[in-house]
Amino acid sequence: MAKWSDRLAELGIELPAVAAPVAAYVPAVRTGNQVWTSGQLPFVDGELAATGKVGAAVSQEDAYTYARHCALNAIAAVDALVGVDEIARVLKVVGYVASDPDFTGQPAVVNGASELMQEIFGEAGEHARSAVGVAALPMNAPVEIELVVELRAAGS
Repeated sequence: MAKWSDRLAELGIELPAVAAPVAAYVPAVRTGNQVWTSGQLPFVDGELAATGKVGAAVSQEDAYTYARHCALNAIAAVDALVGVDEIARVLKVVGYVASDPDFTGQPAVVNGASELMQEIFGEAGEHARSAVGVAALPMNAPVEIELVVELRAAGS
């Protein structure tokens, strides 16, 4: 049984504090053996890392990094609710990319989140995914990521 907290330490990754909700919702909810996170923005040390549309004010490369930040915030939300070591596998990643009308690189941006899941969770980080271009995101964020994870069975 893998201890994801040990893997995070090996990678030198420290989970951030859970980002405070910006509206009427909670960061994550559990139902049965799954946790669903709310969409997480690229907050770093309590501040939005960037604003603007990808393909205009924000480069695809920078947006990839912001997607990683969002994914770390989502993992932190799961950790705060049930503990990161309770994750059995990542089931789904949904990424929203605030896109300039001509930008079509949403999958490459959301790879920032997907590749992080695989770095941390290995095979258990392989997941289904959607990468969606949108006109705007809350607070003019360039990227938003949400996760669905399966939890370990009791006693495993």
